[in-house]
Amino acid sequence: MAELSPMMKQYFKLKEQHKNHIMFFRLGDFYEMFFDDAILASKELELTLTGRDCGLEERAPMCGIPHHSSEGYVSRLVAKGYKVAICEQTQDANSVKGIVNREIVRVITPGTIIESSMLQDDKNNYIASVFIKDNNTAGVSFADISTGIVHTSHIHETDLSATIISQLSRFSPCEVIFNPKLLDFKDITLFLKNQLAASVDLIEQENFIEENTDNSLVNQFTQDYLDICAINDEPEIQASLMGLLAYLSTTQKRGIERLKTIDNYTHKQVMKLSPVTRANLELTQTMRTRDKKGTLLWVLDKTSTAMGKRLLRNFVEQPLINTIEISQRLNCVDTVVKDTLIRGEIIEKLSKISDIERLLTRIVYGNANPNEVYSLVSTIEQLPALKNAILTLNTKEWTDIASQLDLLEDVKDLVVSAINIDTPPTLKDGGVINAGYNQEVDELRHIITGGKGFLTELETKLKQETGIAKLKIGYNRVFGYYIEVTHHYLSLVPDTFIRKQTLANAERYITEELKLLESKILGANERLVVLERELFTQLLLEISQNSTRIQKTANCIANTDVFTSLASVAVKNNYTKPIVNNSDDLTIIEGRHPVVEQLLKDSMFVPNDTILDGKENKMLIITGPNMAGKSTYMRQTALIALMAQIGSFVPAKKCEMGVVDSIFTRVGASDDLSAGQSTFMVEMIEVAEILKYATRKSLVILDEIGRGTSTFDGMSIARSVVEHMVSEDVGLGCKTLFATHYHELTALQDLKGVKNYSIAVKKRGDDITFLRRIVKGPADDSYGIQVAKLAGVPECVIKRAKVVLLSLEKTAPDFKNAITQLDFDYIEEKENNKIPDEVLEKLRDLDVDILTPLEALNYLYEIKKSL
Repeated sequence: MAELSPMMKQYFKLKEQHKNHIMFFRLGDFYEMFFDDAILASKELELTLTGRDCGLEERAPMCGIPHHSSEGYVSRLVAKGYKVAICEQTQDANSVKGIVNREIVRVITPGTIIESSMLQDDKNNYIASVFIKDNNTAGVSFADISTGIVHTSHIHETDLSATIISQLSRFSPCEVIFNPKLLDFKDITLFLKNQLAASVDLIEQENFIEENTDNSLVNQFTQDYLDICAINDEPEIQASLMGLLAYLSTTQKRGIERLKTIDNYTHKQVMKLSPVTRANLELTQTMRTRDKKGTLLWVLDKTSTAMGKRLLRNFVEQPLINTIEISQRLNCVDTVVKDTLIRGEIIEKLSKISDIERLLTRIVYGNANPNEVYSLVSTIEQLPALKNAILTLNTKEWTDIASQLDLLEDVKDLVVSAINIDTPPTLKDGGVINAGYNQEVDELRHIITGGKGFLTELETKLKQETGIAKLKIGYNRVFGYYIEVTHHYLSLVPDTFIRKQTLANAERYITEELKLLESKILGANERLVVLERELFTQLLLEISQNSTRIQKTANCIANTDVFTSLASVAVKNNYTKPIVNNSDDLTIIEGRHPVVEQLLKDSMFVPNDTILDGKENKMLIITGPNMAGKSTYMRQTALIALMAQIGSFVPAKKCEMGVVDSIFTRVGASDDLSAGQSTFMVEMIEVAEILKYATRKSLVILDEIGRGTSTFDGMSIARSVVEHMVSEDVGLGCKTLFATHYHELTALQDLKGVKNYSIAVKKRGDDITFLRRIVKGPADDSYGIQVAKLAGVPECVIKRAKVVLLSLEKTAPDFKNAITQLDFDYIEEKENNKIPDEVLEKLRDLDVDILTPLEALNYLYEIKKSL
């Protein structure tokens, strides 16, 4: 350190505070990186690595980027998992002798990004704070710094890990901070490591709990707001908030006052969706490409504003379970569906509205540019007509929304009076502040634009006073402005002229008056830029004082946009308003898959009914060949239920359903190599989760069980799962769709609540046609060889498969009789179903293979009579 140059000593002093961050060190118009940071950044950003004298024998490794284009570079580093400390010059280099003072003004992390170029318009950017008190109690907070909203919840559950994982999946934060206690929960740490694409930080315990917690939270949110949110008696929530605020204070330095809105929710207010279910249903991204196209959100998103896009995503990811709230949303959509003219007017106004929610954050941080601030004007100009259109809908729900819409006329007037309508994008060269807004700005501009006129006037005046006809005023960079007199007129030069330079045929002079004018002209530009920056900063502060009003208006715009989007989709796609109540039934008539029907181009989607309840139709066992449409049918049922509970109309002729508290899916086969789990192990883990957490009001989608092990093992597990799920004594009683290739399981239709359905197939010789229609009864064949033929498997392989199949069918054990025997054993064990021994003996001795149909009916009639 002693040998380093003064500037490098300053660099290392600052770097010591941010050892784990890449530091962007401001030097003039560039951000420079040195030593290890430079080596790392040059590799990650593909920059040329150079060197700089630093006082040591070897030059310091160095690379740099222009400060005005830094956002792209920062974004790339953050995306790779790095955190970037921004070190700015806090003094004007021209006014300081020696080393310019520098400070870290901000640390940019994945969860603290506010720059629009680094954020997705349609997605919130959450940072999570998790505070775990003990094995059953925790507090969580999810903050979107870019919008100023914090969601908090108190968790008290026997299985704390599952609930916290569910909440993390619900919000999908890109950064998570937590206290040391979380390390005791292996399931959570594995989820953070292997499944959640987020930066994680362990924060010391003292940051979560402080003696002045109450004062800190009151200063941030005000006492009245804390009372409204009801978190004063929630110490775990308070601890998670304190950890969050401590982290933000360290990284952001300023702007955290933007966090003013708290949504204190209970995790039981929304439908429970596991990470597996979210992925399988492809709610916001496809499993294969991770794209939005091909998802439910893609179908429903016809929003016009970024605020609406984010809110719609939240709707899709967090379906409601309160029938009153669901009905309010459905009523809002229904009203707009019925009024085509108003819907068109609302959409037209929304299309001209900018993202004022995130703009407000940049204004509070002081990062907004003049163009962005002026965009407030065009947005506010749309509000009166938008409010009138909303009020025209004339329903209680829409009137409540309109009441939150502040017209913000005073904010508009403030911006219009302060900022030039043709404002440049930056403050660098001036021209931002409007004429007439500030007297000194007007005077400085007059000096700059009238400088040549002032010089001409002075030159004419001096010629008249001295009688020097050839006198002229000139300028160069070395001496500035000067008065030049040729040798012929030297005798007329007055004593007030001060000699500055001698030339071969002339002398150059200055006067006090010329020096004063020079100072005004040359200093006017510099002073004007500084003054405009000061006035613009003051303007941002004044706008920030209206943040609560602007945020309410942003919320109103977002809700209006979402309901209008859902209405537009409902009209375009022929959706129906669902009826959602508190029953156990789920009735869908002519339901369609919302995504698949939009992707079909050359054919119509075949609709199907779904009847599920907690009585006779608890479980539908669905058989049929691969590619026939079993998975599509089951997923469409889940998506229709989910759509209804987010407040959307649904793709069906009719839908009446009781609230579903959770949706579980067991679909497909995949290894989890990172966790050392095989395909079958993953399958069994998912099944175990369903059996552990599903309730009577849950909807379960099972697409194959037991296919990853031997036939006997797999069929045994599948059968046992079915019995457990439908049994009235120990079963879950949940509504279930179960697709299987184990045709032997169709014998389970004798269990109460189990029904057989299949995909209709038309067969002509070896060729099959999928009819896509769900019909009652089991499939008559698996059609596996026929599907293989459709897939293009060589004909010689198909022929050989048929030969092998015939051989296996002759030697295969009689699984159906085995299943039947198990049925009798299962029935015999149930206390409430006592079957006479003589009847059981007759059934065991019966050889069904030798009975004619008529004999079988007569035999069954006699058995029934004896019971």
